[in-house]
Amino acid sequence: MKHVLGDLLQITKKDLLEFARDRIRLITFVIMPIFMMVLTGFIFPSQTSIKNVPIGVVNENGKTGDQLLSVIKNLEITSGNKAFQTKDYNSMDAVKDGIKKQEINGGIVVPPDFSRKLQAGQQADVTIVEDQSNPQISGITTQTLTNIIQGFGQQIGKQKVSVLVAKTGAKGLNPGAIIQPIQSRLEGILPGDTNYFEFVAPGIMAMVVMTAVLTGLAASVSREREQGTLDGILISPISRLAIILGKAASQSIRGLAQGAIVLLLAMFLFGVTINGSILLVILLLLLGIFSFVGLGILVSSATAEQETATQLLFMFQFPMLFLSGAFFPIQQMPQVMQDIAHLLPLTYAIEALRKVIILGAGISQVTNELIVLVAFGAVTLVIAVPLFRKMITR
Repeated sequence: MKHVLGDLLQITKKDLLEFARDRIRLITFVIMPIFMMVLTGFIFPSQTSIKNVPIGVVNENGKTGDQLLSVIKNLEITSGNKAFQTKDYNSMDAVKDGIKKQEINGGIVVPPDFSRKLQAGQQADVTIVEDQSNPQISGITTQTLTNIIQGFGQQIGKQKVSVLVAKTGAKGLNPGAIIQPIQSRLEGILPGDTNYFEFVAPGIMAMVVMTAVLTGLAASVSREREQGTLDGILISPISRLAIILGKAASQSIRGLAQGAIVLLLAMFLFGVTINGSILLVILLLLLGIFSFVGLGILVSSATAEQETATQLLFMFQFPMLFLSGAFFPIQQMPQVMQDIAHLLPLTYAIEALRKVIILGAGISQVTNELIVLVAFGAVTLVIAVPLFRKMITR
C-alpha cells in the first residue's frame, strides 16, 4: 500500500508539473471559471437588479394619471438608480410598435375614463403592455408595475375611507384595515433578500468542477497515448492502480482549484453569502469530483484519441448542463426530464451546494445527496478501474 501511495504521488506530481509548464493551458485554466462567473453574473437579471428599464407611458386621462405615472418615473429600486426610463407615447398601438422595435421593454396605458371611474366609486383599469420577447425582464417589470398600481389604488382608497369616516363621525376606524383587511407577510429562512445569481452560482461551481475533471482526465490519458509517453510510464516500476489514482488525483486538484476560484468570485464580486459551513462546501466539491472521476476514466478507457474523447465527453456534458438545474429549476421541466435529471450526479451536487450556500443547511440536511454522490462515484470506479487496466495492458 505504501508503494502504491508513493507511485500515486509521483504520477500526480508529474501531471501537475506538465500542466504548469504549458502556459496557455494554465492561463485558460484560470480564465475559464472567471469568464463563466463574470459573464453569467452580469447577464442574468435578479429581482433587485432592475435598473433603467425603458418603458413607454400613455396618459389619456390627465391629473390623476400624471400622479400615477410620476410614482413610476421616480421609483428607485436601488439608491440613486431609477427603476424605469419612461418614454411618452400617444396610444397603445404606438407602445406596441415601440416594443416591436425594441425601443422599450414594456409599457403602461392610463385610459381616458380613469379619473371618472375612481370618482364614481367604480373600479378603474390601467393596462400594462408586456414585452414577450424577453420573459425574464418582462416578468420583473410587470410585477413591479403591478405593485405600484396596487399601492397607488390603496392610497386613493384610504383617502376615500378617511373622508367617509370623517363625515359619519365614526371614530377609531383604521382606513387601511378597511381597504386591506388581511395583510400578508413574507419571512425567509435566513434574513436578507436573495437574487437569481445566488441560485445560479452553486450550479456554475459544480459545472466548472465537473468539466475540469471529465475533460482533463480523459484528455490527459488520450494525449499521453497519442504522444507515446504512456508507454514509458507503463514500463516503469509503477503499479497500474497508482497510474489511475495519480491521474485522478491531479485532475481533482485542478477541479478543486477552479471551484475555489468560482467560490471566491461569487463571494467578493457578486456578494454571494455562504450561509452554511465552508468546510461542508469543500466536502461537497470533493464528493462531486469523486462522482465524476469514474466517468472520466471510463471515457479514457473507451477512446484511443483525444478528439474522440472530447466528442464523447461533450455528449455527456451537454445534456447535464441543461438538465441538472444549474440555470433553470428542475420543477419547471416536464416530468420525463425531471426523471432524467435525477439520474445525474451533477443534479445532486448542485442541490446540495444550494442548500448549504443559500439556506445554511447542515450535513444532516444534505445526507441524501452525499449518499448519491458517493454511490455514483463508487459504482463508476468499480466498473472503470478494471477497464482502464485492461486498456493500458493492450
